[in-house]
Amino acid sequence: MASGGALTGSSRVTVYVMSGVVFGYATHHRDERRLGDIAVVGPLTPGVGWGRLWQMARRCGRPTAEETELAQWVLTQATRAFVCGSGRIAHFNERGWRLEPGGKRVRFDSTYANRDHLWTGNMTVDGLTPDQISERHTFYPT
Repeated sequence: MASGGALTGSSRVTVYVMSGVVFGYATHHRDERRLGDIAVVGPLTPGVGWGRLWQMARRCGRPTAEETELAQWVLTQATRAFVCGSGRIAHFNERGWRLEPGGKRVRFDSTYANRDHLWTGNMTVDGLTPDQISERHTFYPT
């Protein structure tokens, strides 16, 4: 649901770290069936904007990758944290979250990792401590 231009929801949330930045990965539903057809991913670390996620995708992905392929890279990293626990800090079966307006939305040509869309932007997740969302030391520059 939109709240002052922001998207808010309550769903499964995975909090994970990648290249020193903490991100949130949630699902959003377009209707009452609650299929989680939209992946919502954004940085939780204070001072890190959503553009950093796309920079990471550009640096780690194929040099000639187009926007949809970069979005698939972003969703793959979030899915890896959810499924495998790679870099996972926390996982909640139901938690409130907020995606600020002004991010980037990509619609996949066909369902990818069980999602039809990827929406990215600056994100907050209810109940996280400053320690959970603080930037970590990394050997990999972003």
